[in-house]
Amino acid sequence: MSGPDGADKAPDEFEQIARLYRPLTRGAPEALGLLDDAAVIPARPGFDLVVTKDAMVEGVHFPVGEAPDLVARKLLRTNLSDLAAKGADPFGYFLAVAWPPDADLAVREAFARGLDVDGAAFGVVLLGGDTVSTPGPLSASLTLLGWVPQGRAVLRSGARPGDLVMVSGPIGDGGLGLAAVEGRLADGDGYLKGRYRLPGPRLDLRDGLRRWASACADISDGLLADAGHIATASGVGIQLHLDRVPLSAAGEGWLADQRDVARGRAALASFGDDYELVITASPQAAKALGLPVIGVVEEGRGLRVDFDGAPLPIERAGWSHP
Repeated sequence: MSGPDGADKAPDEFEQIARLYRPLTRGAPEALGLLDDAAVIPARPGFDLVVTKDAMVEGVHFPVGEAPDLVARKLLRTNLSDLAAKGADPFGYFLAVAWPPDADLAVREAFARGLDVDGAAFGVVLLGGDTVSTPGPLSASLTLLGWVPQGRAVLRSGARPGDLVMVSGPIGDGGLGLAAVEGRLADGDGYLKGRYRLPGPRLDLRDGLRRWASACADISDGLLADAGHIATASGVGIQLHLDRVPLSAAGEGWLADQRDVARGRAALASFGDDYELVITASPQAAKALGLPVIGVVEEGRGLRVDFDGAPLPIERAGWSHP
């Protein structure tokens, strides 16, 4: 991990590497002790290397003043969700952090602790990266590597007419969680805040996806948007039945307060930040996966949505990146 670091209240760059980041390698030989300007990763015969990258900016992707350990853990988990959607086994990551002037050593230590906790929980190690200073808000980017048996990565482009569409869990909690974090929604037991701050990447589905799924995407931009991404990549149409989309008890409670249930369900399906998976598979394979079926892949192009059998126009499918 190399690069200048201009923060006055923290040790110099190399002290930080030794103190905060070298332990995160857990002795992985590929990281070279973070003493070099690169990592060396041997080829793994019979496997494809899957690489994904996400970035987060304070005030855009997480609230200003969010606890630094939670920021680090969510950064790692959102990348892990991308690997989960490919059916890949996590391996290691590269980290880049731009620290603002008020990020003292305590802040940086907390950030490293967050990475340590989830690095151990998910079996991933730090391989290298960079730390710099910035006059702007905290920004962090993580590049995650994983392995999948050769030719077995589950892509967005494999959906075929006749496939069924499934989701791996409740939809809408991420957006409701953000509202709770921002004080716009009551969250007595903290469930929604937890779903937003620490999403659970669905790595438990890897084996089943590799065996049964024809296409998959993680739900970061919103169920409607990410199902649409599969439709676009696969060159097919997808029909979703919003009344079949599973909700948590908190989601059901929020929906009960909405005047228009159909529009409320459409909102939940467009919020984003759920980090569940939307999956397509043949009917037989879908039965083997055993997940909630919410739609079907059809001939044609694009996404169509209905509620109780009635077509529902969609004004906003999800998060749109500028």
